[in-house]
Amino acid sequence: MPDHFVLIDSHALIYRAYHGFPALTSPEGMLINAVYGYTRILLNAIRDLEPTYIVATFDHKGKTKRKEEYEAYKANREAMPDDLIPQIALVKDVITALNIPQFSLEGYEADDLIGTITAHMEKEHPTIHSSIVTGDKDMFQLVTDKTHVWLPGRGSKTDDKEYDPDAVFQKMGVTVDQIVDLKALMGDASDNIPGVKGIGKKTATALLTAHETLDGVYRRLNELEGGAAPTADEVIKGAVRTRLLVDKENAYLSKNLATIDRSVPMEFAFEDCKVTEYDKETASELFEKLGFKSLKNSLPRDDFELGVQKALF
Repeated sequence: MPDHFVLIDSHALIYRAYHGFPALTSPEGMLINAVYGYTRILLNAIRDLEPTYIVATFDHKGKTKRKEEYEAYKANREAMPDDLIPQIALVKDVITALNIPQFSLEGYEADDLIGTITAHMEKEHPTIHSSIVTGDKDMFQLVTDKTHVWLPGRGSKTDDKEYDPDAVFQKMGVTVDQIVDLKALMGDASDNIPGVKGIGKKTATALLTAHETLDGVYRRLNELEGGAAPTADEVIKGAVRTRLLVDKENAYLSKNLATIDRSVPMEFAFEDCKVTEYDKETASELFEKLGFKSLKNSLPRDDFELGVQKALF
């Protein structure tokens, strides 16, 4: 079986689990729906993707580079719910019990760490395939033939979806290389990225289909402003033309905010992420404490169990 690197976008999955799973409490009465949902997604990913290397990344609680550039970045988001905060530590306990390395870095989001690691892998270890496990479509900009995005379903296993470049195009209507420019034009309300006011996905997609890139859109706009004749199927006309003129600065600001940093100054040793033996008894005890009886059977087999299997078969 070829080597496979699996990268877990932890905060995206934690929020997905918190909002997607019903209230669930531990035997001690603590809300643990996010921990349960995250753990189920993680174990399913390990089972289905069969990683030989794995890492879990987290957002850092400090101020990010994007926030320094644009104070309003994610300013529309509510503070983390009080009953989710203690669940983050429990998620990290689960990851530690499974002996999975964890990364976070001040000033950066988990997206940036994943972007940096996958860039390193494609350059230094091009024969190894990588899968990003996330609930965030922003990761589509990282997709290549060597790096795919794995979006867990909200229900059955059949809802899980792996995205290669073709699947991204079918889903988004633009190529992987155009994902950032799409967000630059249409913005992203969830991250409070402004984009060009009044331009939605349909128009943004049409602009990129006609002119390929954000630079191409503004190059054509400059031609029109300089007196060039519109084509019969000109997209840059009327209100769209006005909006592009007015919000050019926001368009390029939005592109910067939407672009995942792939050169984060992080300490990363590829071999440290190799899947190694973990203490299944300790993990089982933690699952018992959390009330995850149904998930205990999904724990990866340890060396003893694998040895017995080889002896029998």
